[in-house]
Amino acid sequence: NILRGDTVQVIDRKHPEYGKQGIVQTVDRKRDRVIVDGVNVAPKHQKPDPDRGLSGRTIMKERSIHYSNVNLVDPVTGLPTRVSRKTLDDGTKVRVAKKSGAIIPRPEILKERKRPKNIAVTESDTSNADDVWEVTYVPFDKIPKHDLRRVRY
Repeated sequence: NILRGDTVQVIDRKHPEYGKQGIVQTVDRKRDRVIVDGVNVAPKHQKPDPDRGLSGRTIMKERSIHYSNVNLVDPVTGLPTRVSRKTLDDGTKVRVAKKSGAIIPRPEILKERKRPKNIAVTESDTSNADDVWEVTYVPFDKIPKHDLRRVRY
């Protein structure tokens, strides 16, 4: 239910960041964790790299938080809510907030790819549209018997 770009709130009362809201940067589905912008920030120590001329330093970085400790924010009330799924009359599946019944839209950031596709045209790409439909492979069992003498094994 939680997607990249959603606004979530920390609901775990024992968590030091309880009540904070932020936007989800990444979702780790294998470990059931999310990284939320501005939430669960901790110092990260970077080693020096003399080859590149970088000195050692400490940066503040968001750490992951288990998805069960966050809830989606209701777009109407601005409070955390549980989510149900519903199919509309036109057949589209939507997320619905349990508290207000409002539809939670998919984030706009999902329309653009996180890692863009490589669209460079190379020599191996087919440039002529007619060449795409040309048959260049004939399976062995489809070759006529009189042509089998010409086939190299």
